[in-house]
Amino acid sequence: MAEQTEKINVTIDGKTIAVNPETTILNAARIIGGEVAPPAMCYYSSLEGSGGKCRTCLVEVSKGSEKDPRPMPDLVASCCTPVMDGMEVKNKTSERVNDARQGVVEFLLINHPLDCPICDQAGECHLQDLAFEHGLEKTRYEFKRRTFDKIDIGEYIKLHMTRCILCYRCVYTADQLTNKREHGVMKRGDAAEISTYIQNALDNDFIGNVIDVCPVGALTDKTFRFRSRVWYTKPMDAHRDCKKCSGRAVTWMIGDEIARITARKDQFGEVKEFICNECRFDKKEKTDWVIEGPRHIDRHSVISANKYEEPIPEHTPLLNKA
Repeated sequence: MAEQTEKINVTIDGKTIAVNPETTILNAARIIGGEVAPPAMCYYSSLEGSGGKCRTCLVEVSKGSEKDPRPMPDLVASCCTPVMDGMEVKNKTSERVNDARQGVVEFLLINHPLDCPICDQAGECHLQDLAFEHGLEKTRYEFKRRTFDKIDIGEYIKLHMTRCILCYRCVYTADQLTNKREHGVMKRGDAAEISTYIQNALDNDFIGNVIDVCPVGALTDKTFRFRSRVWYTKPMDAHRDCKKCSGRAVTWMIGDEIARITARKDQFGEVKEFICNECRFDKKEKTDWVIEGPRHIDRHSVISANKYEEPIPEHTPLLNKA
């Protein structure tokens, strides 16, 4: 029998959990769940090499380990820092972390346009959530913002580089999920941008997944642009027989019509199973899918407004008293 790995204990915001060695602080916090888990705009558990770029997941290590209890002098990125036995970490309970996270959000918003009223990502945007919790009432930035023209980088994908926060998720997705990558980060410093070489089009069976992994509205689905706000649609779990992917997706309905199709995501907004372009863009008829039922949406999300996963009983005690 294979030897079982001895687990180590780590305490995050006063909650202790036993995890495998080499587990990162972020993943240990996600196992605990709730507000203990730091936000992450660039880390993606299924994408190798992701993380360490956005700095929104910074935490304070108040105790390094049982062997060396000294605190770490600086805040660390929880997505790429492994836990140590006896380590104690502060996230929500640290004033240093909250101040740093507020500063990081302010930097992320320096060049980000106020597009929320017209952005297709509104309602499911991670940057919106961060700005709501940690953002300032008004910007202190007085210099000219950098802007880019909107460009088509494929038959189905529109790039709004002005909204991009350079998380690199789309680059890693194309690099690791498709058989060829046609886009990447061009230039350096404040001139860096996501683009294709000489305006090549992104053409691959799985390239549509860059839309799902984008945490902001920089990469949008051209077949759904300006069609509806997501909270006016009904997300339904559905599946179909597909030779290219699992065929398990979420169909976003307007009445009996499918407005868009996305991959299924977990509670941290990460795709569980990537889907192909055929399922995402070509199969928009209700007859193409087997509808399983309403998609579970976290109650804090605006998408879940006025949506119920179970029918209300015809007769309830309250109604019977009337």
